[in-house]
Amino acid sequence: MTTVEESAPSQVTDRITRITMPKWGLSMESGKVTDWFVGEGDELTEGQDICEIDTDKIAGALESTWSGTVRALVVETMVDVPVGGTIALVAGDDVPQEEIDAALAEAREQLASGDIVDDSGPRLGTVDVGGVTIAYAVLEPEDAVTGAPVVFVHGYGGDKDSWMFVQEPIAAHRVTYAIDLPGHGASGKDVGAGTVESLAATVIGFLDALNLSTVHLVGHSMGGAVVTAVAGNPAVAGRVTSLTLVSPAGYGPEINAEYIRGFAAAETRRELKPHLLQLFADQSLVQRQLIDDLLRYKRIDGVDAALATLSATLVAGVDVTPAQASFAGPTVVVWGAEDRIVPASNAAALDGRATVHLVDGAGHMAHMEKPHDVVAAIHEAVGSN
Repeated sequence: MTTVEESAPSQVTDRITRITMPKWGLSMESGKVTDWFVGEGDELTEGQDICEIDTDKIAGALESTWSGTVRALVVETMVDVPVGGTIALVAGDDVPQEEIDAALAEAREQLASGDIVDDSGPRLGTVDVGGVTIAYAVLEPEDAVTGAPVVFVHGYGGDKDSWMFVQEPIAAHRVTYAIDLPGHGASGKDVGAGTVESLAATVIGFLDALNLSTVHLVGHSMGGAVVTAVAGNPAVAGRVTSLTLVSPAGYGPEINAEYIRGFAAAETRRELKPHLLQLFADQSLVQRQLIDDLLRYKRIDGVDAALATLSATLVAGVDVTPAQASFAGPTVVVWGAEDRIVPASNAAALDGRATVHLVDGAGHMAHMEKPHDVVAAIHEAVGSN
């Protein structure tokens, strides 16, 4: 089973941290702990895997963002737990056992009653950019934050939900936005010319609409080409502080045109699944729910035309290396070693102008298969800015 390294929301009451069932995706309502990797009395460190969690879409390991002693495991394995429900308690050794026992009883009572308030997910919003509705999800850290926000831009056929394993850990430190490009997710389906430049203009319009004066940009696949075009645009000089790219299009000549055309044309589960299998090194991640969700998206009015326009742009060839060469800030790239859509050999086009991390055990969707590597790359690019 693929490991998905991810932080989860927590609530702190006095000196006890309540680790809760994370919200991995906007539609997730519950999950199951299938295996515990820690036990009571274990010392917890940041970056350590706590447990394996299974949802109706994906399974993965919950990664700690806290330090302290595991004082109680609240739930057994293979039990449905609603998002926001407490699954473990972490506290220092100086916290009396009676306080832990009281918190444990309260957590189990809430689970039994279903009286759980889930405020862990992102805040959703929309803005109008050139007459097209652009949807986005914003997550903000609980504590005061300094530094420019991070804006995530998905790839062809994706949406803001594809950053579910990456946005939250980054949001522990600074404000983050994940947007739906035109033609995708909850945004309007009019992609106009459908060029990288027109999509980049939409992203710039989004930054203007939210008065984001400086940002760090993160882009996957087609979104990588789009954020590169934004960063290299003289009109926004100085506003983009760093670039983090995940298997970006627009660097090098190789791209899987068969996948792009096939995804656009597929109308049934049987037609779509073989194309989706090419996205992942671990093909078990292509579960029925993922296929069904994408089919529902593809059946929305206007999506067929949008994908056809965008696929023509991608298949014809995109080159954003001049834009990246003109960008003065740091560029950090994560490329799945088993990427069958935009192969890692394309990284040669960066010609030493970026730090490139080749990730074993990842395909085109490294931010879903190996999110810890992507989070680390974002931190590397962002630095202290």
